[in-house]
Amino acid sequence: MLSIGPFSVRVVAVAIAALIAWLVARFAQRNRPEGQHRTSASLLLDALLIGLIAARVGYIARWWPDYFAAPKSIVALGDGGFTWWIGLPVALAYIGWRSRRLPGLARPALAGIAAGMLAWGAAQGVLATFDRAAAPLSALRVETLDATPVAPDSYAGKPVVVNLWATWCPPCQREMPILAQAQHDYPDINFLMINQGEDAQTVRAFLESKGLRFDHVLLDRPLGAMRTYGSRGLPTTLFFDAKGKLVESHMGEITAARLKDAVNTQFGR
Repeated sequence: MLSIGPFSVRVVAVAIAALIAWLVARFAQRNRPEGQHRTSASLLLDALLIGLIAARVGYIARWWPDYFAAPKSIVALGDGGFTWWIGLPVALAYIGWRSRRLPGLARPALAGIAAGMLAWGAAQGVLATFDRAAAPLSALRVETLDATPVAPDSYAGKPVVVNLWATWCPPCQREMPILAQAQHDYPDINFLMINQGEDAQTVRAFLESKGLRFDHVLLDRPLGAMRTYGSRGLPTTLFFDAKGKLVESHMGEITAARLKDAVNTQFGR
């Protein structure tokens, strides 16, 4: 059974933070009429939704050339592309605007926002713990297409991006040109394309048919990488610093914008 990885914690953290915010807003207005309970809770939920939309729009604006080149990626919410320092002020401004005639609604909603942010901050601490406890790059056991065992930590000394993929995986196929372009754009980063569960002949035929070229294509036939890093599906992209320490992970199809953001944030590009 696979462990619960960082991606799962992120999803759960968002849901829990939103639930805590809603509960705190209702509790803070517990002595008011029931109708106002619903009004305060509704105000908070509206603010959260508008804040999320603003955070997404802000993120898209920041990486607009990449989204413009691939418009479908704008609605790929699974890539985690949100700018919280835009979304939070917008949510607060919305609460202030909606409650200007009913000031009693603002305090419970703001209390809910504060509680939700505290919960989210605690979740970030849990994620940091996951990263510190994650196995290093050297824990991987892989081989080249020629069946030669290779130690992944031999690529250390430079940042490393590991992509876990398979030829039968449509999201893997869609994101591979993005990774190939990133390999070209960031020559000071090693990109390791680690196939999960397939043989060299299948991998070679696939790459040739798609016209894809990568410097480092490796095999992990027993799916050890997925177990080691708690990945519950493909594709999964792992980011390691120059010392071979895991600093970020992304499960699911990654967009060009999200990949560049992770590289710039984690590796100081």
